[in-house]
Amino acid sequence: MHPAPSLILFTVLSGLGFGLLVWLGFGLRAPTGLGAIILFGLGYGLAGAGLIAAAFHLGHPERALLAFTQWRSSWLSREAVLALAALAMMAPHAASSAFWATPLPVFGWLGAVLALATILATAMIYAQIRAVPRWHHWSTLPVFLLAALAGGAALAAQTTLALWLMAALAVAMVVHWVAGDRQFAAAGSTAGTATGLGGLGRVRLLEPPHSGRNYLLREMVHEVGRKHAQKLRLIALGAGAALPALVLALSGGYLAVARALLAHLGGMLAQRWLFFAEAEHVVGLYYGKR
Repeated sequence: MHPAPSLILFTVLSGLGFGLLVWLGFGLRAPTGLGAIILFGLGYGLAGAGLIAAAFHLGHPERALLAFTQWRSSWLSREAVLALAALAMMAPHAASSAFWATPLPVFGWLGAVLALATILATAMIYAQIRAVPRWHHWSTLPVFLLAALAGGAALAAQTTLALWLMAALAVAMVVHWVAGDRQFAAAGSTAGTATGLGGLGRVRLLEPPHSGRNYLLREMVHEVGRKHAQKLRLIALGAGAALPALVLALSGGYLAVARALLAHLGGMLAQRWLFFAEAEHVVGLYYGKR
């Protein structure tokens, strides 16, 4: 799949924002006054920036409000509804903590649950796509969930929790890559099944369906070299999870948290680029791209 910058920013930034709001809502960190303004503002800002990036990925950004209307059948629509509900439910808790130094735990808990559901809905947008076997696997959900919660815990300066979540994220990424490498073959999709001619024997491509580039090749088929992918996996694993965990384990304080966060952000950008670039859509079979 084409690794669009808007989708990469959306999944990384909104995940960090909602991950932070999860911990603030559950009271793992209970700031008041200026601290609440900074932390809740950071959570809302990151979540909002991610959602805005997602809106610009739409063919018609001015129609973004229509995304809220298909919640019965679309995970993208459910994510939009849950995101708005989470931000609205968290608002009384955030405002009361910031301006009156009086947290409202019930609103915080409900907002945290909705923020957690938003992260899972984001993961399900991709995990439910059967036409992309690499994504259509249970390991997609832990990667999104642990990345959001680990980054959120680091933003909340909860070093011990962030350390363990980063370690779990490293394991989840490795499992996702190993399982994903086998998914296309396990799905059984071939040129024969794609054309319906498999019963006649082995099917091979004589000519491509189109003489030039088109929308399907531009958006659904992206080729990344194996050596290039392996390097990016090492960068994603090292910077996104292993290095932050090591930094948090060896030193404490806000400077260590800042270093861990910068490494985590860079690593997750690499991981999400690879998440889209390595995803093989079955439509590529019509173009001999497998």
